[in-house]
Amino acid sequence: MNKPNFVFILIDDMGWRDIGCYGSPFYETPNLDKFAQEGMRFTDAYASCPVCSPTRASILTGKYPATVGITNYIPGNERGKLIGAPYLHYLPFEEKTIADALKDAGYRTYHVGKWHLGEEPHTPENHGFDVNVAGSHWGHPRRGYFSPYEMPCLEDGSTGEYLTDRLTDEAIRLLEANGDEPFFLYLPYYAVHTPIQVPEKYIPKYEQKARMLGLDKQQEFEEGPAFPSEHKKHLRIKRRLLQSDPKYAGMVQNLDENLGRLLQTLEGLGICENTVVFFTSDNGGLTTSEGSPTCNAPLSEGKGWMYEGGTREPLLVRWPGVITPDSTCTVPVTSTDFYPTMLEMAGLDLMPEQHCDGVSLMPLLTGAGTLEREAIFWHYPHYGNQGGTPGCSVRCGDYKLIEFFEDNRLELYNLREDVSEGHNLAQDLPAITEKLHAMLIEWRESVAARIPERNPDYKPW
Repeated sequence: MNKPNFVFILIDDMGWRDIGCYGSPFYETPNLDKFAQEGMRFTDAYASCPVCSPTRASILTGKYPATVGITNYIPGNERGKLIGAPYLHYLPFEEKTIADALKDAGYRTYHVGKWHLGEEPHTPENHGFDVNVAGSHWGHPRRGYFSPYEMPCLEDGSTGEYLTDRLTDEAIRLLEANGDEPFFLYLPYYAVHTPIQVPEKYIPKYEQKARMLGLDKQQEFEEGPAFPSEHKKHLRIKRRLLQSDPKYAGMVQNLDENLGRLLQTLEGLGICENTVVFFTSDNGGLTTSEGSPTCNAPLSEGKGWMYEGGTREPLLVRWPGVITPDSTCTVPVTSTDFYPTMLEMAGLDLMPEQHCDGVSLMPLLTGAGTLEREAIFWHYPHYGNQGGTPGCSVRCGDYKLIEFFEDNRLELYNLREDVSEGHNLAQDLPAITEKLHAMLIEWRESVAARIPERNPDYKPW
């Protein structure tokens, strides 16, 4: 059998419930909904961090952020009661990325979109990618989504051209020119990260829809406490209570339309049957700051937080003839798992010394079995720019334990019964709490995870 092609679509800041097939009551994603019916939808898929750069590193390396040493978005450095732990501001050359591994196996490797894993020389073309379009140290479109972008590694388009449209055009051009060689297209869009901008034509539709649903008469936001980080101490957390933002809805629809164009291109080129397509996000939806454009309910909080809203993500995988259409998987998986999964799909030897924290998802995707893994871990020793505080966590079976570093508080939740994390069971189930905490400490020590220190200059506000 020919080696399969890979298209890996990574969305920026898309929440677990931002897609129709995941229950969005407001956003419209017909192409993604159809795509889900053609493959497998994961209900309990996770990003390895509640912010972007660490998750991106984990996808490319098969390692947890704490193992790689990139635990915060680059170059975040917030302070509060604690001083965030030191971390790398680039992806080390010692890491053999999935692009490196596939390139060695004869794949053409394309990067189109957001990189955010270091300045030159730590850029995509030096980490296994033959082509790099729009990938640099930028974490968002600094000049906005409309050309002129003034973005490294991307020529400006015509005035008013929309960035998501342009990146899809670039990806399609690469596919059309690829020929018969197997390829790995890594397509990390900048959308739906701030600034929340979309062509004007999308907005009236969702303004009308909000009125028709009566959302304009409901409370949209709830004011929370002051931010725990010094640079935002004058601000208060602003939680969105429902999905109703017309601009954000338009961004989601535009993204869905572009993904439809990309998938149609695979069909038109006759390579759909031999192409594996992954779709996921790097962290949870932005729901507590910076305009709070989306709502992750029933999940708690969002980007930058240790709760489910910060890390649980949509994950769709399609491989015609291998994955049963319209199937659902409830087994917890995380972003370290993509590396060994693609190696196994390509018929290549696994490299456990590299993807040491990931396991292949092939038993789940083929229905042949489950995963031999006891737990999944997170380590975020930083203040989220969205209101979260430093912590680490573990999920083992249905239970999730979070340890918050400011006060060493432990919280335990049964996610099958309480996906909203509303009932802390730490006092009610001391044996489980103790077991998971010991497991978390042992893992932390095994990867030499950095712990934040007390801030000697901290003054309560």
